[in-house]
Amino acid sequence: MTQRKTVEELNALTESVIGAAIRVHRELGPGLLENAYSECLAIELKNCGLNAIREVSIPLRYKSIMVENAYRLDFIVEDTVVIESKAVEQLLPIHSAQVLTYLKLTDKRLGLLINFNVEVLHKGIKRIANGF
Repeated sequence: MTQRKTVEELNALTESVIGAAIRVHRELGPGLLENAYSECLAIELKNCGLNAIREVSIPLRYKSIMVENAYRLDFIVEDTVVIESKAVEQLLPIHSAQVLTYLKLTDKRLGLLINFNVEVLHKGIKRIANGF
């Protein structure tokens, strides 16, 4: 298990991730499919020197059965921050609930929900905390 990051470290990490997302959005603009943004975000995160794992499979226990591929989250950055990218007309409460579920299942404290289908990206970013 990795050591928990301080609030300052989490803020710096999320600032780097948001900067990468802004660069992707400035280059591509709104209106594309989610996968295009995710592919380009992976490139930007790597260019920032961040360790980002994509398409992370999360198991779920259903009764007494382990369902291995029940969930697949978009990114975990530096084994700390969960990122869920969207390209939707607007973020809905279900999207936030999805990120919170991922945070609980992975025992992470912070997630970013990023909707690339907006005119200005800062209007499409939501920070979601789990227990801090």
